[in-house]
Amino acid sequence: MLSAGIVGLPNVGKSTLFNALTQSRKAMAANYRFCTIEPNQGIVTVPDERLEVLSKISGSQKLIPAIFEFVDIAGLVKGASAGEGLGNQFLGHIREVDAIVQVVRCFENTNIEHVMDTVDPIRDIDVINTELILADIDAIQKRRLKQAKAAKGGDKKASAEIALIDRLEPHLDSGQFAFSIEASPEEAALMKGLFLLTGKPTLFACNVGEEDLANPDGNPWVAKVRDYVAHHHGTGCVVVSAEIEAELVSLSPEDRAEYLAGLGVEQGGAGTLIREAYYLLGLRTYLTTGEKETRAWTIRAGDKAPIAAGVIHSDFEKSFISAETVAYDDLVSCGSFARARELGKLRTEGKEYVVQDGDVMEFKTFL
Repeated sequence: MLSAGIVGLPNVGKSTLFNALTQSRKAMAANYRFCTIEPNQGIVTVPDERLEVLSKISGSQKLIPAIFEFVDIAGLVKGASAGEGLGNQFLGHIREVDAIVQVVRCFENTNIEHVMDTVDPIRDIDVINTELILADIDAIQKRRLKQAKAAKGGDKKASAEIALIDRLEPHLDSGQFAFSIEASPEEAALMKGLFLLTGKPTLFACNVGEEDLANPDGNPWVAKVRDYVAHHHGTGCVVVSAEIEAELVSLSPEDRAEYLAGLGVEQGGAGTLIREAYYLLGLRTYLTTGEKETRAWTIRAGDKAPIAAGVIHSDFEKSFISAETVAYDDLVSCGSFARARELGKLRTEGKEYVVQDGDVMEFKTFL
C-alpha cells in the first residue's frame, strides 16, 4: 500500500492532524519537541460522494471507500541532515514513504512553543527543504563513490548513474528538488533507485486557527505559502485546522455539520487533504456497484483495464475478456444502467483501455 508521510518542524500540528485524518489517537500530540520518535502509521478512507449516489441507483447494502496510508514522522530541525534532533533517523523514515505532506504552521498561539520562536512558514519550509536537499547531496555523493569502480570496469548502468548524479548535484546545490530536473525515461528510472527525499511528490498543508477557517485567504501566511510553493515547487497547498479536525472526530455527522456551520464553513480541510494526497500518490479510483455493495477500487493513473480487474482478484487480470464501462457522470445523468445502454453511454472496452477516474465498471472474464 502506498503511503504519504506527514513532515514538518516540531509543534506545527503534525500529530494532531495525523490523529484527525486517521480518526485515531495513535500519535502523541504534546507541547514539546520530539514527542514523536517512531513513526505512527494509520489507514485513511478517501471521501467520495459518488459512492452514496451510486448506491441509490443500485440499491446497495454497503459502501466501501478507497483507502491508503498516512505516516506521522517526527519533527525535523535545522541540522537534521547532520544528525541534529535524531535527524538521520527521522530522514530515514521519510525515505520509506511514497509522497510527502509538509505541514506548516500558519497560526499564532502563545501557549504552543514554536521551535524557532516566531511564526514564519516560508522560513520553516526553507529549513525543511534545506535538510532534505543536504541529505540527498550526501546520499548521491556516497553513491557516486560506490559506483565509480563499476563504471571504470565498463558497467554501463553504473556509468549512466554517475552521469545522472553529476547533473543532479549542482541542481540540488542550487536549492532545487530532484523531481524538478529534466530527465529522460531512462534517467527517471535510475533516479527512483536513488531513493531521493526531494524526488518524492510533495503537498503542503497550511495549519490555521479556527478563526481563519472560513476565510483562509485573509490569513497573510497562507497567501505567502500558496505563492511560494506554486513558484518553487509547482504544487499547491491545502488549508486545514488540525485543532478543529481533532474536535470533529468525536462528533456525529449531524453535530459535525452544525459545528462547522457555526464556524462559517460547510466542511473542514481533512477530506480535501486526503483526496489531494491520494492524487499526489498517483492513485485513481474506479467504481463497481450492485445490490450487495458499491465500492471504490484503487489503481494507478494510466493503468489499463486488465490491471484494474486484477485489483479485485489476480485471476481476473489473467482471464480478462472485456470491461463494461460507463463514466460516473453519464450513469448518474441516465439514472440507470439500462438507460445508459440505450443511449450508447455504456461501452465495451478491451485490454488496451486506460481506466479513467470515476469509471463504473463490470468485468467479463474466462472464470
